Amino acid sequence: MSNRQPNILLLQADQLAAAFLPPYGHPIVQAPNIARLADGGTTFESAYCASPLCSPSRFAMLSGRRASSIGAFDNAAEFPASVPTITHMLRAAGYQTALAGKMHFVGPDQLHGYEERFTTDVYPADFEWTPDWRRPPNEPMPWYHNMSSVLEAGVRPSGWATDFDAEVSFTATRRIRELDRRGDDRPFFLTVSFTNPHDPWDLPQRHWDLYDDAGIDLPDVGLMSYDKADPHSLRLRGMYGVDHHGPLSDAALRRARHGYYSAVSYLDERVGEVLAALDETGHTQDTVVIFTSDHGEMLGERGLWYKMAFFENACRVPLIVRGPGVGSGRVSSPVSHLDLVPTLLDLCGAHNAGEPLEGTSLAPLLADGASGGGPESVVGEYLAEGVQHPMVMIRRGRHKFIRCDGDPDQLYDLDADPLELTNLAADAAHANLAEQFRHETDERWDLPELECRVLESQRARLLVSRALATGFYTPWDYQPRVDASREYVRSDASKNPRPWERPTPGALPGAEP
Repeated sequence: MSNRQPNILLLQADQLAAAFLPPYGHPIVQAPNIARLADGGTTFESAYCASPLCSPSRFAMLSGRRASSIGAFDNAAEFPASVPTITHMLRAAGYQTALAGKMHFVGPDQLHGYEERFTTDVYPADFEWTPDWRRPPNEPMPWYHNMSSVLEAGVRPSGWATDFDAEVSFTATRRIRELDRRGDDRPFFLTVSFTNPHDPWDLPQRHWDLYDDAGIDLPDVGLMSYDKADPHSLRLRGMYGVDHHGPLSDAALRRARHGYYSAVSYLDERVGEVLAALDETGHTQDTVVIFTSDHGEMLGERGLWYKMAFFENACRVPLIVRGPGVGSGRVSSPVSHLDLVPTLLDLCGAHNAGEPLEGTSLAPLLADGASGGGPESVVGEYLAEGVQHPMVMIRRGRHKFIRCDGDPDQLYDLDADPLELTNLAADAAHANLAEQFRHETDERWDLPELECRVLESQRARLLVSRALATGFYTPWDYQPRVDASREYVRSDASKNPRPWERPTPGALPGAEP
């Protein structure tokens, strides 16, 4: 390998829980490309998103700062253009930067440091999905999740999610294959962000046929009774209508999980296409590949679906790293998406120019034979629909602590109780530990002040959203810029070259190469 900085390929899934992948021990799901990636790199067994919701998670991951620090409270909170991202940092360090796929950026800035973006997004870029904590929790807003994805999973020859990911894969692999003829010798930072296995689970027949309904496993913990479920779980169930439909039959549960597993296999196929393009172009050896997801999926555990919680399936994500200087092995200690920015800066020899990063570099854990290093604890925040006060989480060692004012605290020993069935927060034997966690949350967060900021942000955005929907509407949604006059072989190519094309002396305009 040369002394040039490594290329970076960030592969991101949407709503993919670590538990539903072969490298994390799932016996049924078929994802051979992701499994091979893990075989050749480092797998983090306890990686957590910074927020179990799409936009806050992505914005925190790209900035290396907690969602509350940058005002990224929910799926309609603006990602401020003034917040430096890893994309800005690597671009300033000499990287070419490009994005294919979903990022769910909210606001007029739809690039956040990327020089190029090949596709549009899949969800609104405006304030339409702003929650309202002043609204009674039993009055769902029209855009909330409901049970349709669970009840209607099945075979579709075409669906928007699979069509979108096919476009993401095509544009990403095309860029990788054209790198050597672009005349741009900078290392690349390419983000390839898929929407699968996020619902709806509408999959082509051949992906559906990878699984048999009878062989699909059922949730380890079924729908919990009202007296055993925690208040937040009950709010989520009411929000998307679990109890309105009543307990699902085993057949219905298996069909929904069948759809999700098929979506994971579809995603894996697309990931394989991108990795194959690296192999074909000889870039595998000089590219650090990172595979992760923005958050997880409950998939019927405890009677819950989707995300928006701090149970393991919703907030524990896959994190696999492969590339030059990266060892092959597994890391059991907890890590966070917040750690990715300092990690990439270390791997690329770049500087953060004094940005207030809130993660810890994982570079020492990636080296061959490395031990030690990494964060002492990881934190999470949830500030969107389904709560009326900030909900925060700390994972340290074997314990996880969840706090939301108005709800009983939750404390779980994940080694002894991986299904999180025994809340130790009120247990006398764990009183000192619970009090230590409460004190730590007070040190890390000013929860009353944070609640005021969230409420003020919601009030302002709801007003702006109503105003912008009145009269002539100007969308913020990303519009891919495609100039067909610059594609393929054009007679005016010498007069209107693509930015990376260098004219060949003596070549005739429009001549066949």
